[in-house]
Amino acid sequence: MSDSGAFDLDEYLAHIGWEGPGEGERRPDVETLRGVHLAHLRGIPFENLDAYRRTAPSLELPALMAKLVRSRRGGYCYEHNTLLAAALRALGFGVTLLTARVVVGTDRIESRPRTHMALLVEVPGDARPYLADAGFGAIGGLLEPVPVVVGAEFEGAGRRHRLVRVEHRGPLEMLSLQAYVKGAGDDAGGTWEPQYVFTLEPFEHVDFDVINWHIATNPRSPFTQRLFVQRLTPGRHLLLHGRVLTETRADGAVTERELTDEGEARRLLDEEFGIEAPEGMKLLS
Repeated sequence: MSDSGAFDLDEYLAHIGWEGPGEGERRPDVETLRGVHLAHLRGIPFENLDAYRRTAPSLELPALMAKLVRSRRGGYCYEHNTLLAAALRALGFGVTLLTARVVVGTDRIESRPRTHMALLVEVPGDARPYLADAGFGAIGGLLEPVPVVVGAEFEGAGRRHRLVRVEHRGPLEMLSLQAYVKGAGDDAGGTWEPQYVFTLEPFEHVDFDVINWHIATNPRSPFTQRLFVQRLTPGRHLLLHGRVLTETRADGAVTERELTDEGEARRLLDEEFGIEAPEGMKLLS
């Protein structure tokens, strides 16, 4: 898939609200990478409304621009990271598509298939590649890219992450992205919790066409069974998972409540997430 003629960088940057360090300055450096990445996450919501209706969303750039940039909609990992990859390439970065196994909630990495898309980004003049990911719909996801350096801890926009090696069968080194999760209470310690594991083997857009179709149409896929909607602001992380709305504040305070009816769910998507749900769609299972 070619990015040329299908992606409007100016329109995309205006939509996410990123102007750069100075007027007209768009340098392919680490500051730009971090700024665009964070602005994308705050500017475009995560949602699986298409997959929830068992419809595979298009990963072609004209469709992504129409849905994620020009409409009051969002998308899930393949849509977010395909769009972000196009933006980064247009800005002068090198981008390689990666696949990952999401391991949140499991002790065996082999129990999950490689269905998540992440990005390996090369910054001109920097010997280190960076892991970028604007499509992980969970509070343990990256807000800013991290260098692919094993063992080092990185903090970005208030979240802490690290990469560690994982023992596995195969010739390629496998890495685990871990997020530092705070305990309850001011004095409670935190724990490092794995989010997903990956190798640096490159994948192509055609690979994700297959993965996207599987995740969006398989009745056993979690994305076809319940809503996953996420919105980030500087002060909070808002997550709707099925009927449960969870708000996590920047200070770590967490509140939860259960939605009771379709009207409430539709109003919430509109007012809090900035999403216009398709007319007639049943939102709550």
